[in-house]
Amino acid sequence: MMLDLTGRKAHSYTMDIMGETLDDKMMSRSQGSKISNGRNEKQQIGWAIGSNDINPKSRFSNNGAAGGLLAKDRSSDMEMMKERFAKLLLGEDMSGGGKGVSSALALSNAITNLSASVFGEQHRLEPMSQDRKARWRKEIDWLLSVTDHIVEFVPSQQTSNGVNMEIMTTRQRNDLHMNIPALRKLDAMLIDYLDNFKDQNEFWYVSKDADEGKRKDDKWWLPTAKVPPNGLSDVSRKWLQFQKESVNQVLKAAMAINAQVLSEMQIPESYIESLPKNGRASLGDSLYRSITVEFFDPDQFLSTLDLSSEHKILDLKNRIEASIIIWKRKMNNKDSKSSWGSAVSLEKRELFEERAETILLLLKHRFPGIPQSSLDISKIQYNRDVGQSILESYSRILESLAYTVMSRIEDVLYADSLTQNPSMPPEPKRRPSFDAHSKMAKLDPGIEIEKLNTMTGLTSMALSDFIGWQLDQGENDKKNDSTGSIDDILKDKDGDTKTMGKLGTVMTNMKVSYLDKLGGIRSPTARH
Repeated sequence: MMLDLTGRKAHSYTMDIMGETLDDKMMSRSQGSKISNGRNEKQQIGWAIGSNDINPKSRFSNNGAAGGLLAKDRSSDMEMMKERFAKLLLGEDMSGGGKGVSSALALSNAITNLSASVFGEQHRLEPMSQDRKARWRKEIDWLLSVTDHIVEFVPSQQTSNGVNMEIMTTRQRNDLHMNIPALRKLDAMLIDYLDNFKDQNEFWYVSKDADEGKRKDDKWWLPTAKVPPNGLSDVSRKWLQFQKESVNQVLKAAMAINAQVLSEMQIPESYIESLPKNGRASLGDSLYRSITVEFFDPDQFLSTLDLSSEHKILDLKNRIEASIIIWKRKMNNKDSKSSWGSAVSLEKRELFEERAETILLLLKHRFPGIPQSSLDISKIQYNRDVGQSILESYSRILESLAYTVMSRIEDVLYADSLTQNPSMPPEPKRRPSFDAHSKMAKLDPGIEIEKLNTMTGLTSMALSDFIGWQLDQGENDKKNDSTGSIDDILKDKDGDTKTMGKLGTVMTNMKVSYLDKLGGIRSPTARH
């Protein structure tokens, strides 16, 4: 299935898993290349160890049977790994004719496809099955293992016979050393959030085929969330809101890393050649006049536009990004196609470019989870840096998963709000967004992960733990006369998530990586 994204020469595709087309953001955000057979073959992961025999067996025979099954398991994994890496080496061209895509794009597609097959059916707030978890951890480890061998030379001190010498050693490239462990941590946190819904019993789902399960929005394929007639209990409502805020922070961190990696990728010449000759042609007369007025208000500008569908939002994003590239190239005297001459001064072009950047920032905050723009798709397709490709695809699929979980939480909260106000009109275009009161600023990976670190003590909390924590907080409030309710924790005066106790001690005069802020697994260090 081909999706036409903004008319540019970029391919997107969906995969067919076990006869059903995967949906949601996992599919619309996968990057295009040729797929050998258009299908993802079902793979058998692992073996069941056990026996239905009633008669007991000797200890020796049991060990022999278990050993045989483990050997088969290892053999199955080895064959699967060979198949995966053969496809990567062939660039997805199974004919072996050398017409495949680059290694960078093949790895990007492999990570996207794996995510789609594992998370594409996450339609409910419930834990992932053990089989899906095991498959995800095993196969994503295979693909990420490539980054262990992407190294750079760094100076190092070595003492030989009492003499200090400076030699060059290799270590994992710095961007990978910082970001891969941080992304792994975000990955684990999202799976933990889903595990938190294991024992809840205050909401349930009705099949999309049932009469009462038909949704009134554009997500017709999803089951409908239902709550008791009187709605959720107060503590469950607060717990859901708390989970939403936690997932929202993971979403911000993944978006920040993804945006940073994309900004460092080169703009392909094919994209530049496809651009119109000037900013007015890219935006259209109406948008151009609105942006170039003397007094410009970005909020008012967006309020006058029809942004009722994903396609319209994406079209606006494509036009804005194209105009920014055009204006930047003209300011740097790199565009030889045409020139505005004295019609538009350098200062005005710079002003228009800043206004366009502000609009892009607003769109990202108000509409997280929208498909990638033509510029992003073009960068990914023509990128040749394998490390950047892995970082971009891994952060993108985590962003998609976080957005999916947030959407499912919003479904339950919306069902609860209907019980409180039955006359509330349906919201067919309801979608999660960032807090409207939060500071409008470009997402920075370090800052967003530092915020996540302040929440780490309470993020992975099931409903029963949350209830106990609230009781403890209530007792502490009486003793200390301090505010400790979830309402205070969810929001501070700026609308941002409040600090919940930092991990570790403050380190001075030391550059701290994202992983140091999160705490957890470290990447490989130096290789001598």
